Amino acid sequence: MRVYTEAEAAVLAAIDETALARTLMELVAVPSVTGSAAESEIQQVLARKLEELGASDVDLWAMDLGELYADPGFPGLEVERDEAWGLVGYFGGGEEAGLILQGHVDVVPAGDPGAWDGDPFVPRVRGEFVHGRGACDMKAGIAAQLAVLAALRESGVRLRGRLGVHFVVGEEDGGIGAFGTLKRGHTGGACVISEPTGGTVVTANAGALTFRLAVNGLAAHASSRERGVSALDAFLPVHRALGELEAERNRDADPLLAEYPIPYSLSVGTVRTGDWASSVPDLLVAEGRLGVRLGEEPASARAAFEARVAQVCAQDAWLRDHPVEVTWPGGQFASGRLPAGHRLLGLVQGAHADANGGAVPRERGATYGSDLRHYAGAGIPTLQFGPGDIGVAHSAREAVSVPETVGVARTLALAVLRELGTV
Repeated sequence: MRVYTEAEAAVLAAIDETALARTLMELVAVPSVTGSAAESEIQQVLARKLEELGASDVDLWAMDLGELYADPGFPGLEVERDEAWGLVGYFGGGEEAGLILQGHVDVVPAGDPGAWDGDPFVPRVRGEFVHGRGACDMKAGIAAQLAVLAALRESGVRLRGRLGVHFVVGEEDGGIGAFGTLKRGHTGGACVISEPTGGTVVTANAGALTFRLAVNGLAAHASSRERGVSALDAFLPVHRALGELEAERNRDADPLLAEYPIPYSLSVGTVRTGDWASSVPDLLVAEGRLGVRLGEEPASARAAFEARVAQVCAQDAWLRDHPVEVTWPGGQFASGRLPAGHRLLGLVQGAHADANGGAVPRERGATYGSDLRHYAGAGIPTLQFGPGDIGVAHSAREAVSVPETVGVARTLALAVLRELGTV
């Protein structure tokens, strides 16, 4: 049986499951869709919570969007936005944060209301699960972090080192929040992001780049379509070639991603063409997602994609003289990973096993992009560990287990205490 230090026992005993569940439902009830006014609203709510929990310093600021957009490293956007608010709180002693807990406050749109069993932003409890948009991705992770801070305050345990808490906007559309937070100078020795990891520890993320293809055709009346060239027909060989490129890019995937059927997916998400049923369409615009391999520079992934499209065009009688235009709008997620052998992995694995009496959670990678790459790119060793199953995120089935969220809070509490020490 694990024997805790006096401080560890006190903090673990102070983690309140009922209060955690209440906080989670309060957060889900704020419809903080990325880029919306409610995304800014929830930052104000969380700033007040950090102050109430005894933060020694709270930095809540309106980001300078023009300055961030002009930065060469800006990660792109999926939505238009009028504002973006950063929020960082500090706890404990020291000058620089020895450890960062990070979470994103934004959620994706709810989609078809008819697919939900009730209002997606009115949280519902069924058994041990809280249902609602954002419950899993990732307000449960934020609730777990707040539960740790509340337990520290309730127990009276004081940290020797400095803990930074970063709540960020815009993760779902490129990561402007994390990007702006790091640009403001909020760094640290290591970072744990409480994205849903389903009982595992995620130490690497593949990247994802949004692409747009513009395929030209030649308009004609549909009754004499032989006089025109359908942009849809012209797109078909390009689409086939992209499927072949995906297969090539998924050979010999990194072992951390070997469990996934398609670690680096290449998917066309939208296709828009034609403006009249009796006309041959003269323009097709397709947008999609290109997976970035672990360790691959985004510029290299773009170059490989563009080269394959150019190859198809060179071999096609129509496209040879009317080449497909490739552009890269929207979010641009690089890959990222925790350095091999870094002690942060063992810290979190050991804290989980000791706090919850279970086995050491296994390490794996994730096929989606996240804020991990921003922190890793800034030289901050980072991993993901949080409650929930990513498989239900972004769906009308989104839900999270409260006991699992409590287990994550217990893990984070031990990790914080062991990394930063107490006075």
